[in-house]
Amino acid sequence: MRAAVIFFLIVFVLIWGSRSCAPRYRSARNTTQNTTVNATAEAADGLDLKALNALIPEAKSAKELEQELNKPGGINNLDLNADGQVDFIKVTEFGNQEDGYGFSLTTEPVKGEEQEIASIEIVKTGEKAQVQVHGNEQIYGRGHHYHSTHSLGSLMLWSYFLMPHPFYVSPWYYGYYPGYYSPYRTVTRTVYRNRARSVTGSRSINRSSNRAALARPKSNLNNPNTGKVASQGIKKSLRNPTSTQKQFAARSASRSTRSGGFGRGSGRGRSRTGSRSSSRSARGFGGSRSYGGFGK
Repeated sequence: MRAAVIFFLIVFVLIWGSRSCAPRYRSARNTTQNTTVNATAEAADGLDLKALNALIPEAKSAKELEQELNKPGGINNLDLNADGQVDFIKVTEFGNQEDGYGFSLTTEPVKGEEQEIASIEIVKTGEKAQVQVHGNEQIYGRGHHYHSTHSLGSLMLWSYFLMPHPFYVSPWYYGYYPGYYSPYRTVTRTVYRNRARSVTGSRSINRSSNRAALARPKSNLNNPNTGKVASQGIKKSLRNPTSTQKQFAARSASRSTRSGGFGRGSGRGRSRTGSRSSSRSARGFGGSRSYGGFGK
């Protein structure tokens, strides 16, 4: 009799133990799956070029464009280094009165390395202004260009271009950001795509796979960031990576496999030294104005 009781107790303990362990196993499996999805998401998913084109006509200056690109709830969901936080996008202005004007958008996935994300060219043709957005080839692949046409009166940037002013070159860098900025988390792909669609709406923005097919200025606008590539730090999938980027991705994947999966970094914060004083010089024209439904 005693042996039978002991036998049933052992069976009960085994059944109870297997049930209590099952949810933990599913949780660990789901966590691994979600981490893998995040790690393999494409870099191109983080900044919608069509939405970027739609944003340009509303900007009043290069500084304001930079501020709008780095506001939570905006069109920037870029996370090249896969640390779970949206990358800070820097704006560099270039151009000349004969050909047109432009902006180069870059970010630093790691300290000391800069990657161009996209370039924007604004060219006057008669009483119209053409806005052309060109996606970086490493991130978006070949042939990602978006074109729209606007009246000069509706393009707020045009009056800014005609005012005498030095070209804006973002003074910020990795770990050192303006006072208005605080690092914030990325959102899911579905949430971001819905957000981008709300910005573009029914606007007439055309895509071309051939950059030469777009209306172009007769001479180059001399983008100073052309060819800037970060060989380290990009963990998101690139559509046309350089050989050094491929090597880094392979090494990162190997290290992640040995350590049991992709982890998240500790995040970035503003530098405690000089942030407040420097932020005064970095505020854009128009202050906290928002457009496209962002930042509300």
